[in-house]
Amino acid sequence: MAERPPVCDFGWKAPGFSLIGVDGETYTLDALKGPNGTLVAFICNHCPYVIAVIDRIVRDAKELAALGVNTVAICSNDATTHPDDSFENMKLFAARHGFTFPYLHDESQDVARAYDAACTPDFFGFNADLELQYRGRMDASGRDPAGPHVKRDLFEAMKQIAETGQGPREQTPSIGCSIKWKAA
Repeated sequence: MAERPPVCDFGWKAPGFSLIGVDGETYTLDALKGPNGTLVAFICNHCPYVIAVIDRIVRDAKELAALGVNTVAICSNDATTHPDDSFENMKLFAARHGFTFPYLHDESQDVARAYDAACTPDFFGFNADLELQYRGRMDASGRDPAGPHVKRDLFEAMKQIAETGQGPREQTPSIGCSIKWKAA
């Protein structure tokens, strides 16, 4: 079932974390923080919404890096109920799509809860001070292929944040599959 996260809570401070990446290294938010901004993307391997946009996420991450914005992706889904999202499958997914950014495993789901992540993909765009400035969609195409004239909402917002420290006031929420939470 499709979920939509809440709109941007401007100025909300990014919670710190320490998570293992698919490369076996442990990463903290402080170490990943970009000089002009940080994009935290909650994704997974199996969601059709993520699969539809993953190559655009990789493209945008490369272009944003040139603007001083670092990207990190986090998978928080319960791999017991959704084995496609296991740590081993995360490694394969990152390699298959040529990730140039860390892909982190939130096995405890504590980071997803701290961010109040709702769906995959769920994008959190922070300025240089790790203040939330964007929580919106990738673009208007959703699960469809993006045509040549589709506005790149996420990229344009992060570019604006890199240049001004402020995100656009008009934002359209992302849409995707719900986070697969562990049973209580």
